[in-house]
Amino acid sequence: MHIDALFGEPGKNVIDWDLIESQFRHLMRVAISVREGVISSATLLKRLRSGSRKNATYVAFREVGRVIRTVQLLRYLTDAPLRRRVTAATSKVESFNRFSQWIGFGNQGVIADNDPVEQEKAMKFNALLTNAVIFHNALDNAEIVRQLLEEGWEIDPEDLARISPYLTEHINRFGEYSAHELGIQPEAYDPRLDVDFTPLREQDPAATSFTAAA
Repeated sequence: MHIDALFGEPGKNVIDWDLIESQFRHLMRVAISVREGVISSATLLKRLRSGSRKNATYVAFREVGRVIRTVQLLRYLTDAPLRRRVTAATSKVESFNRFSQWIGFGNQGVIADNDPVEQEKAMKFNALLTNAVIFHNALDNAEIVRQLLEEGWEIDPEDLARISPYLTEHINRFGEYSAHELGIQPEAYDPRLDVDFTPLREQDPAATSFTAAA
């Protein structure tokens, strides 16, 4: 078949089901230990890495991983709605990353500090600022929609589904520092919009079940 090349050469990259069966008790014991918090994932990985080629449990976990990847690949090839969801999610992640890079424009986005703690701080601060700006954009979009509804406009949920929160044209990255605004208390956040999004969910029932399963 034309997809045979995706699964490796004949006789190679074949899942060792016998090994998985022989190590099944160990695999379940490790999985339960992680779930119950008896051992952390980081500690487990360190132990499995030591002499990994000779560690039967490590090799068995690797075989299980191959099973999961193969099943997911087959689902992706046969399920068109799943491919659309994966593509949409990937596009959102890429858009977020581009927006985050645009926000962290200082020093061209390069973290010059070699201290891992300071590097982590810079990344987390950038993520915090990025999410704050996204939230601000979402509030502005919601307020505009409410104004249009009050003026009698009919809002199509499909149009709203295409509105991006990653807007940059109205943002001054250098900031405007107005001390008189420090004492102004913002109005309470209203998350509701008088728009029926049911038609969007009905267009792709699989997406709803996928979200619920996740």
